[in-house]
Amino acid sequence: MTEPVKRLAPSVTISDCASEVFCTRFSPDGKLLAAGCGDGAIRVFNVHDGKLSYTLVQPQSSLGFGLPCTAIRFRPLTSATKTKNVLLAASSNGSVEHWHITSGKCLNAISNNQNQLYALDYRADGAMFATGGKDHAIRVYDEATKAEVACMDSGHGTLTAGHSNRVFSIKFVPEDDNTIVSGGWDNTLQIWDVRVGHSVRGIYGPHVAGDAVDMNTRGEILTGSWRPENPLEIWDFGSGKRLTTVPWNQSAIRSEPCFLYTAHFSRSNTGQQLIAAGGSGSNEAKVFNHDSNNKLVGTIAGLSHGVFTLDFAASDDKMVVAGADAAIRIIDIYDHVPGEKSRERPTTPSIRNAHLPHENLTRLASPALSAEALRAPSSPLHRMAVHDA
Repeated sequence: MTEPVKRLAPSVTISDCASEVFCTRFSPDGKLLAAGCGDGAIRVFNVHDGKLSYTLVQPQSSLGFGLPCTAIRFRPLTSATKTKNVLLAASSNGSVEHWHITSGKCLNAISNNQNQLYALDYRADGAMFATGGKDHAIRVYDEATKAEVACMDSGHGTLTAGHSNRVFSIKFVPEDDNTIVSGGWDNTLQIWDVRVGHSVRGIYGPHVAGDAVDMNTRGEILTGSWRPENPLEIWDFGSGKRLTTVPWNQSAIRSEPCFLYTAHFSRSNTGQQLIAAGGSGSNEAKVFNHDSNNKLVGTIAGLSHGVFTLDFAASDDKMVVAGADAAIRIIDIYDHVPGEKSRERPTTPSIRNAHLPHENLTRLASPALSAEALRAPSSPLHRMAVHDA
């Protein structure tokens, strides 16, 4: 019997988002999609039809109104959770806010006007969350009290010195309540132990410029780097060694390099694990099957601007791709048995599945990578910095 292969198909495209989309996240039940935008609003859409369901607007601050929302996470659903549909959001004005989506209320706000936040994450049990940004520090908070329990900005002896530049991605290590991995502009991953309050080791290599550090339950770290060569890599958490580089171009058709802003593992532990990543330069996102030697599944290409953010739904049957063109694309992921054409779902010119007959046709033209693009700051978030030194 022929084994099914993963395929991509268009679901919903939301083209009327008012500004650039810097971050996206599916709700735990997969029914809602939150998008943090460059105008400061968080827009929440119905995944089924793409209709706008809620708009969360950041409160006026002393630094101005409408500063971009840079990172979002839904609070995990656990037995201790009393209030559902809570979204954690970070802003370039340094604030962290808890929003109750269905009522539109800001439940709590933590301010740090001297900082700019670019990254955050919840611990798996939702009991703690962590933030990172311009000042290189990783701050950890208690979810119940909202009190800061750790501010980590240094290393340990000669092993590591912590981060020396902006932090753009944070990930709590799965099945380890006390360890955090972070990445940023200094070309290192830092491994932090909340119990001792500092970085305990570092991994040199990735140049992280967005939400592009992730971990799975196998002890693997996924990184996406803003660089033209070997941008997508997988590392062993235990040894710190690079396990593999995922080939970005797996086609005979030559393509422009992609400078990655975002990279994620799929979330489900029951099926095949996928990898998705996207960025600028070639202005595209790609999906790979991690359980099939990182074989290419499909490409979302031909976009007019760069991809800043993507996410998988918890059930791994949908993903979202968004970025500088202010459009949000919800994409279905399904199993297809090769040869069963009757079950093959239609695609669009921007979605190309791997190993189909038309794969040998001329590739959709990607914008040429200009000298200006190569000199551009290696993060879309850098452009929106406030009071930047």
